[in-house]
Amino acid sequence: MKSFMDKDFLLDSECSKKLYFDFAKKMPICDYHCHLSPKEIYENNEPSDISQLWLSGDHYKWRAMRSAGIEEKYCTGDATAKEKFCAFARALQYCVGNPLYHWAHLELQRYFNIDTPLNEKTAEDIFKKANEAIKNGDFRPRTLIEKSNVKYVCTTDDPIDTLEYHKLLAKENLPFKVLPSFRPDKALNLNLEGFPEYIKALEKAADIKIKSVNDIVTALCKRADYFNSVGCRISDQAFDYVPFETADEEELDAIFNKALKGETLEQLEIDKYRCRVMLALGKKYSELGWAMEIHIGAMRNNNAQAFSSLGADTGFDSVGDCEIAQPLSRFLDRLCFGGHLPKTILFNLNDKDNTVLATMLGNFQSAEAESKIQFGPAWWFLDTMDGMTAQMKALANLGVLGKFIGMETDSRSFTSYARHEYFRRIMCRLIGRWIEDGWYAYDEEIVKEIIEGICYNNAIKYFNFE
Repeated sequence: MKSFMDKDFLLDSECSKKLYFDFAKKMPICDYHCHLSPKEIYENNEPSDISQLWLSGDHYKWRAMRSAGIEEKYCTGDATAKEKFCAFARALQYCVGNPLYHWAHLELQRYFNIDTPLNEKTAEDIFKKANEAIKNGDFRPRTLIEKSNVKYVCTTDDPIDTLEYHKLLAKENLPFKVLPSFRPDKALNLNLEGFPEYIKALEKAADIKIKSVNDIVTALCKRADYFNSVGCRISDQAFDYVPFETADEEELDAIFNKALKGETLEQLEIDKYRCRVMLALGKKYSELGWAMEIHIGAMRNNNAQAFSSLGADTGFDSVGDCEIAQPLSRFLDRLCFGGHLPKTILFNLNDKDNTVLATMLGNFQSAEAESKIQFGPAWWFLDTMDGMTAQMKALANLGVLGKFIGMETDSRSFTSYARHEYFRRIMCRLIGRWIEDGWYAYDEEIVKEIIEGICYNNAIKYFNFE
């Protein structure tokens, strides 16, 4: 029996160990998609305890706790910090094979120097030791980012955001950069409650009157220029599927006015509006030299009662099963035909679509950038050992794995950078096996470039960060 999560965790061959310890481990982190708060990074406050650091806002942990039969008060309710932590530990001991089990223990090891497995029996002692470490050490956001060897943090920001904290952080002599990312989902989701109010806020932010779809495009492009001036190089959009339905301006404006009046829209109408705005935004992203992230396949807010009481992003989302290939192809082709296709990163949340996306890439590549169209890393429900391995295998089988831009955290936690280590170990395990089995020739210079590229260098080059 191997030791529990020792230094060779997941590294099952001599080659995988060499790839990890000689090449991957030392590489910095470019976290090009996350949900960290720039305000929290700027204010840089010490967490009160490990429960605040770990459990506040972490829907991964809440889902596991609910599945273990734990009451909601220990997740989002008014239980004490210690009670919440012990409840999480009680759930964690049953999470056999869940990446949450590995992430939690990697974080305990790397940030708290605690090697003891976390379970119901050890919870109180670990709670005490972790809080002593917080009390006597430095667990402020900036320190955790720096300690994790992170060089770029790309937050997720609405077009109406002022970006005041990004600008304040840019004035400080930090060893890392905190950059905004442009996420126009609220402007695209005209079918959701609050859309009319959002348009008023967008009017104010862009300082223009919005009376038509063309006005929305103008406002969003104006805000994109502002984001660009603050260092933004990435946009991000989330869809069940990428819409591609065309309509003339008169029909689009009629759809837009229905939404402003709060009238019910048909899905076809929603898709026509989203397609028009996204085609315009894609052209703008191309002009700015940005990368366009498209996250496909989340089915959100499934539990109406929970959404009513707890709101969004509280652990009641799951994987959708829409057909995505045809509209995605037409959308990318329309931008490509006009010479306006930006660098694009395609993320899928349903692993049935791995081959769809891995083959879609090759349709639209060009010499503008190495692997201009990227297969985004396994995310959310797929950032498991199996999910990451399957995504890399699909890319290796059908694309160019050596130009992959690698992992991002997609997280709200300042200790979640252990997920990069998890990814790197899994990657080195996979490539190491191929080399050990004689499937790939070992040229140290080339292999080193590939591993270091996937860990960090490819992303830096892709996003033009240096």
